[in-house]
Amino acid sequence: MAKKQKKSPDEMSFLDHLEELRWHLVRSTLAVVIIACVAFVFKGFIFDVILFGPKNMDFPTYRFFCQIATYFGVTSEFCGDSLPITIQSRLMAGQFSAHIWTSIWAGVILGFPYILYELWKFISPGLYENERKHSRGFILTASFLFFLGVLFGYYVVAPLSINFLGTYQVSSEVLNQIDLASYVSTVRASVIACGIMFELPIVIYFLTKVGLVTPEILKKYRKMALVIVLILSAIITPPDVTSQIVVAIPVLILYQISIQISKIVVKREAKKEKAKKDAK
Repeated sequence: MAKKQKKSPDEMSFLDHLEELRWHLVRSTLAVVIIACVAFVFKGFIFDVILFGPKNMDFPTYRFFCQIATYFGVTSEFCGDSLPITIQSRLMAGQFSAHIWTSIWAGVILGFPYILYELWKFISPGLYENERKHSRGFILTASFLFFLGVLFGYYVVAPLSINFLGTYQVSSEVLNQIDLASYVSTVRASVIACGIMFELPIVIYFLTKVGLVTPEILKKYRKMALVIVLILSAIITPPDVTSQIVVAIPVLILYQISIQISKIVVKREAKKEKAKKDAK
């Protein structure tokens, strides 16, 4: 039997595109499930080393801030022996549920490059050859920014949040006995939120490509962007100024980089338009 030839994007109907999208989603989901199964097996490493790492005072972030405080002769909570918190599970299926969902999210995070690859395979046939040429580094760049954000969330936002919220007390009568789901949610939210925030240059690139954003617009609304960044920083970090500034700085740097990326895209589009006019 002859092998069925794949239709070109111009020949595909709406239902054909939906079928194509379905298989991309199936393959992406399968990759996430496979990675999640591997993460499920290595629960000791996932929980004891990674998730509960920011709970221990020998975590690299705490040692770094402790050294800075010691250098300036300032007393700091980062130099303590342990955090006054206890992780507990108060639901019958609490630990099993945390195990399942943590494995799934590990699959999503580690499988992010492959998910992007499947997304790119679905979108790229609809692009012009020169557009595909200029976008070849999309998966590598987007994955790099995402993992950079994940690392920033894990090593900066998560430990600052845990340290602040874990040591905060309204009274010495109240003990911080944190539920497992709440603790895992704090770490996960910090990591995922930062990973997404670090995709800002990629988002600006595509918005500029379709003409929704220009460098002038980004410069004009720079102050508004600063306010939005501070609000987002306040949402994903504890309510202390230091943590919000620490999170806001890299995002503002990414915003400035996005302006430069937008300029490059606009110049390229202008050259294309000029080349078309000259060809006529």
